[in-house]
Amino acid sequence: MVENNSKKMAKIAVDALEEKKAKDLKLLDISDVSVLADYFIIASGSNRNQVQAMADEVEEKLGKAGFTPKQVEGYQTANWILMDYQDIIIHIFDEENRLFYDLERIWRDGNLIEKIDLEV
Repeated sequence: MVENNSKKMAKIAVDALEEKKAKDLKLLDISDVSVLADYFIIASGSNRNQVQAMADEVEEKLGKAGFTPKQVEGYQTANWILMDYQDIIIHIFDEENRLFYDLERIWRDGNLIEKIDLEV
C-alpha cells in the first residue's frame, strides 16, 4: 500500500532529523492539496554542519530501509537542502532561509500532523 510506504518513510526521516537535533520540525500532509508528494517535512539547523549532518542522517536511515532519493539539491551550500523521495519531500533549512522562504505559509492548506500520526 502506497500510503503506508510514505508514512513509513516520513517516520524514518522524522526520527533521523530528531536524532540530529532538528529545530522546529514540521510535518505536513499535503496529499489532499498536491500531487507532488504525500508529505512535506520541514526542519531547521543552526549551521551548515548541522544542516548537512541532518541530510546525511536522513539519507543513511532511509537508504538502510531501501529508499533512495530521486534528487537531492542544495547540499554544498546547505542553506536549503531539498531531498525528494517522491512520496515525501524533505526540506532542511538554515534558520535564516527558513524564515525567508516560509514554506509553512505557502503550504498552509496542508494538514500539520504529529509524529504519532505516522504510526503504521
